[in-house]
Amino acid sequence: MLMSLVQVERNDGVATLTLNNPSERNTMTAEMVADISAAMNDIEADPKVGALVVTGAAPAFCAGANLGNLAEADGASLTKIYEGFLRIARTPLPTIAAVNGAAVGAGMNLALCCDVRIAAVRAKFDTRFLQIGLHPGGGHTWMFRNIAGPQATMAAVVFGEILDGAEAERVGLAYKCVPDDQLMSVAHAMAARAASAPRELAILTKRTIQEMANVATHAEAVAKELEPQVWTTRQPWFAERLAALQSRLKK
Repeated sequence: MLMSLVQVERNDGVATLTLNNPSERNTMTAEMVADISAAMNDIEADPKVGALVVTGAAPAFCAGANLGNLAEADGASLTKIYEGFLRIARTPLPTIAAVNGAAVGAGMNLALCCDVRIAAVRAKFDTRFLQIGLHPGGGHTWMFRNIAGPQATMAAVVFGEILDGAEAERVGLAYKCVPDDQLMSVAHAMAARAASAPRELAILTKRTIQEMANVATHAEAVAKELEPQVWTTRQPWFAERLAALQSRLKK
């Protein structure tokens, strides 16, 4: 699937969504947001897709929101730009951000909205809000703090630290940092493992992990997982996979 500003490829049950405006470093515009929304609707409607990788056409991941749009922004227009990353945040599918270059402002929000971030060595995580005189938006500080903690959030957002791939991995912002030329293969292989599970099971498990943020005790967590676990034991895929495992163990 090829749109003007977003490219989508499907392979091994994985959809790869690439922001495709490299001459403008994949900055977020109203037109790009519309293409992201349309692409996501198409991806989610495809039962063969079990996981999503989000990246940008080189050299950048996404260099933020279009500054011309920001200069005339109000609450309504900002919310429309937010939709470019919030649409990714809302997907029930497991998501990986393959951060191949600069992820700035709204582009960093796009990476933060994904379930896992894999960073190339050359990645640059740059919040940049304060440096251009702008308060963070789109839930930036909440996402960053929940992922990497208050100290890393303060260092990056208030003190202006720019994190390359290795530093992002060190502070817990990225799950791992990999050589530039291995980024997409590593991200795809990881996404393919999620896509190899029954789609409904992966979606349900992602939702459970998200909802655990509101669970206070181990006992509550055990109770919350019990019903979906019992439900999965009644599904045909469980019987098939259990039989295959038992067959392998007998060999």
